[in-house]
Amino acid sequence: MEWLLNIDRELFLFINSLHHPWLDQIMIFASGKLSWLPLYLLFLYLIIEKYKWESIRILLFVAILISISDQVSVRFFKDVFERPRPCHDAELMPLIHLVTGKCGGMYGFISSHAANSFALAFFLIPLLKTFHSKTALFLLLWAAFVSYSRIYLGVHYPADVVAGAIVGSLIGLVIYWLYTFMRDKLCRKNC
Repeated sequence: MEWLLNIDRELFLFINSLHHPWLDQIMIFASGKLSWLPLYLLFLYLIIEKYKWESIRILLFVAILISISDQVSVRFFKDVFERPRPCHDAELMPLIHLVTGKCGGMYGFISSHAANSFALAFFLIPLLKTFHSKTALFLLLWAAFVSYSRIYLGVHYPADVVAGAIVGSLIGLVIYWLYTFMRDKLCRKNC
């Protein structure tokens, strides 16, 4: 296990060392809570355009999805594993490019940013795939970009991000399955 943790630390230091002032601003944007609001509004528009009144139920499932993803990443991982973020490791601090000067909470395994963005991507891919053939690729690249920014900014190890992406993807698939199950069950009764 120590061998894997060492690889994770070395990979973190390598990725985190690839910084440049103009890229710093892009990565700060990528991790921002409100940065993606225009993209979320586009998703909302596309969902309403295609699904009309069904979009209300879809948005309810998106709210459930993000709540579950966020809580699972904290309650079942961060609070259980208690793996400190790299920026809370006194040994690594002199080597880290901490872009914003802020580290976040004490624990980082798993990345909530990665879990939430991949959960949303995996939920939206089947809903939005009819708009363009590259929708799935776009959503996966977006989630990966948000996730990568967390390593670049110095607040997560690569394993935090990869594990967050896996957990988030699974949550997105399960919530999509629940959405379709409920939609189909209600349709059988009312359609």
